Amino acid sequence: MVYKYWVPGIERANLVLNLIAREPNQYRLIDITKTIEINKSTLFSLLNTLETLGWIVKGKGDTYSLGPTLGSLGAAYFKQFNILQAFYLEAAKSVNVVNENIQLGILDGTDVVYLAKEEGKSQVRLLTDPGMRFPAHASAIGKIQLSKYSLEELNRLYPEKKLEQKTHKTICYLNELWDQLVKAKEQGYICEEQEGSLDFFCVGAPVYDHEAKIIAGVSFTMLENSWLKKKEVAIEEIKNLAQRLSNQAGAL
Repeated sequence: MVYKYWVPGIERANLVLNLIAREPNQYRLIDITKTIEINKSTLFSLLNTLETLGWIVKGKGDTYSLGPTLGSLGAAYFKQFNILQAFYLEAAKSVNVVNENIQLGILDGTDVVYLAKEEGKSQVRLLTDPGMRFPAHASAIGKIQLSKYSLEELNRLYPEKKLEQKTHKTICYLNELWDQLVKAKEQGYICEEQEGSLDFFCVGAPVYDHEAKIIAGVSFTMLENSWLKKKEVAIEEIKNLAQRLSNQAGAL
């Protein structure tokens, strides 16, 4: 692809840095040359420059890893990262695709705390607004964040084992919740059908940070007639939104 005002040298540096980031202490100059097809003399100058600037460091066996300069830049980025600002910018794009309400929330104990919402043109009135709390096990946005826990951690979180029912469709027992969470981990999203409130259907996906930890969740909420029509596109778009927010939080 040809871009206006493109700088090939920066593109090459980006390729090298991404390669080293994926597998630190694995690549020598000759390995990098073979992998991304940069001639040896050009790559030698590029690596020397990156090493001098502290972007990479050479270790045992003349292999490379990321350097302290990138660490300080990364720290500065995370310091300025604002998940609410990122949500409002990205969620608007997703609303344009599905035209249903989206929410952002974080896990606090056994509750999800709603932080923000972006409304579509749907007439649906959400029962939860920013600042409100809701049982995590009864919501897609909460359950997808509970998926970060092991069964042992989940047992400690819910010592009573029996879960509060919000509707007759809410899961009642911890083993049922665990089965759902195992599936959610595998597929990267979770659906919730009238477990939090009758007539409401949701799909949620996790937001990760630079340490691959779940830091938040996002979800679409809609009524049954919309769910039957939009379920598949909503699943894909909530996963896309979660991935965009994760990328901005530094997740690889």
